[in-house]
Amino acid sequence: MKTYDHLYIDGKWLKPCGTGTIDVIDSATEQTMGRIPEGIEADAENAIVAARAAFDGWAATPPQQRGIYLKKIADNLKARTDELAALICGEVGMPVRLSRAIQVASSVQNWNAYAALACEFPFEETVGHSLVVREPVGVVAAITPWNYPLNQITLKVAAALAAGCTVVLKPSEIAPLNAFVLAEAIDQSGLPAGVFNLVSGYGPVVGEVLASHPSVDMVSFTGSTRAGKRVSELAAASVKRVALELGGKSASVILDDADFAAAVKATVSACFLNSGQTCSAHTRMLVPESRYDEARALAKSAAQTYIAGDPRNERTRLGPLASAAQQQRVQQYIARGIEEGAELVTGGPGMPDSVQQGFFVKPTVFGRVHPKATIAQEEIFGPVLSILTFKDDDEAVRIANDSVYGLAGAVWSGSDERALGVARRMRTGQVNINGGAWNAAAPFGGYKQSGHGRENGAYGLDEYLEYKALQLAVNKPA
Repeated sequence: MKTYDHLYIDGKWLKPCGTGTIDVIDSATEQTMGRIPEGIEADAENAIVAARAAFDGWAATPPQQRGIYLKKIADNLKARTDELAALICGEVGMPVRLSRAIQVASSVQNWNAYAALACEFPFEETVGHSLVVREPVGVVAAITPWNYPLNQITLKVAAALAAGCTVVLKPSEIAPLNAFVLAEAIDQSGLPAGVFNLVSGYGPVVGEVLASHPSVDMVSFTGSTRAGKRVSELAAASVKRVALELGGKSASVILDDADFAAAVKATVSACFLNSGQTCSAHTRMLVPESRYDEARALAKSAAQTYIAGDPRNERTRLGPLASAAQQQRVQQYIARGIEEGAELVTGGPGMPDSVQQGFFVKPTVFGRVHPKATIAQEEIFGPVLSILTFKDDDEAVRIANDSVYGLAGAVWSGSDERALGVARRMRTGQVNINGGAWNAAAPFGGYKQSGHGRENGAYGLDEYLEYKALQLAVNKPA
């Protein structure tokens, strides 16, 4: 069991002000796999004071030097890849092979990317007779989720540090152990005291202090739309900047001229990755009414290749959900889908036959789902795919946009031009065209109740910068 009993504040491992602890539960065994401090308000306030005191010095540090620190952190994390993959596998449930390749490798890649970007980013430019400079926004509170814990931390913390901000991080209490390993990697890098601070605890306690404190200049939050609304309310009192990456109900639109075998298989994969615990998961598959039977059969066949099993087995494709609460939530949505009359194609209620313990659910596909059905409108966050039908491209776009969310999506067609035409009409932050791969340099974020602000690459760095225009005197004729 991995136990931490100190918080990382002002460059030191300090005893928390309170005495509470939080158990971290292994998602596959349901046993305690770690323990962390339950931080309280005073811990959050101490971390904010440290970050504020360190800000001026860090903001004045040349970007190239900031990049050197970030590169050291990346190297330190890479050296602990196997340890981190095992921790996240237990915390979240993603199979260890995928945890290593996605959860850890992408985090290392992004730390390296922001190390390079710190050296390359145009922090100043001349616009007419003005010098436009981009300066760090200040003290940043980063409140992060449990589904891709280390990478969601990275996209906030690495970008903020590259921009010259100081940070207080509150990781999810469900998957926090990887954040403590990151703090160790940061401490090992020699980053100046107070530039990065870690306070673990619960959102209604630590998170609320961070979101409301007047000495915090910005809150970057990833999580549920409900919690994001609360963060916005608290931040409004001091008019601080807020970046939100919230829920999604992304549509994969498969047009009538698409390669159905490829499109359906990829959509199921995009829905079931990380056991469906992905905010941008393609959980609605839209197919032409005339080809429903074909799509249904392909989806059933693809879904049944996802055999739930021990996530520590290198061959496992589908692990458990992260918590008992999440397992119960997904089971309730599966029951609701059946109650509302959707066709159960495969899966359904209860535990998969292949496992006896852990927070597992059956990989499930529903067919002929009404666009207004609960499972077509609400984010489930589990391996549950809904198949909806449409008559033509216009109806497909209407159904895809009939959501309070707008985070991601996909369009499949035999013609890239036709797919692009449909994609341009979708009110969502990112659309994959015919299986287009993830691009870590492209902006990621949502429309509508999926939030505002963007992460990844230069777009993510820009979130942590303020613009200042210096109007230079123009020489007057004698």
